[in-house]
Amino acid sequence: MTPDLILALTGFAIATTFSPGPNNVMLMASGANFGLRRSVPHMAGIGLGVMSLVAASGAGLARLFDLWDWLRPVLAVAAGLYLLYLAWRIATAAPKLKNSEPAGRPLTLWQAAAFQWVNPKAWAMAVSATTLYLPDRGMGSLAVGVLVFGLVSVPSTLIWTSFGRAVGRWLTSPERLRGFNRVMAGLIVLSLVPIVLG
Repeated sequence: MTPDLILALTGFAIATTFSPGPNNVMLMASGANFGLRRSVPHMAGIGLGVMSLVAASGAGLARLFDLWDWLRPVLAVAAGLYLLYLAWRIATAAPKLKNSEPAGRPLTLWQAAAFQWVNPKAWAMAVSATTLYLPDRGMGSLAVGVLVFGLVSVPSTLIWTSFGRAVGRWLTSPERLRGFNRVMAGLIVLSLVPIVLG
């Protein structure tokens, strides 16, 4: 894999992981509700899930979409239902009382990792990366691709969670937190638009 191709892949990884999407909205909500430390498993799970998806896509799993057309709508329905469930959980989360632990809990490492397998943005990112930037799909190239996405996910998840945590300092009343959670839930629902229209 040439340095130019690695640089191009890194730029693609930065653009796709830092841009708004279900993962980043959920990280922001987690940072606001639970803080940075309690959100670390969620952050790590996203990185692990994306890396596993890029590896699987490069190993040929993405070709199943070409062989079996019915997989795309099944994935879209599964993703849509799960995102609606997550939006509902965020919107109905009981706001924390002053100086108390928030109700509920952040996503675990394995929940966040598993979510990537039904996350349409993560699939599009993984398939595009392996198709455009890892065309030979050799083990060396694939290892570089997985490593790039793993490294880029660290600052991306940290920034989005920290932003949520900073916003959380303003959410000093249950009413503000409830309003924030409902806006975050609405943004997750809006992220379904490309799935429905696609």
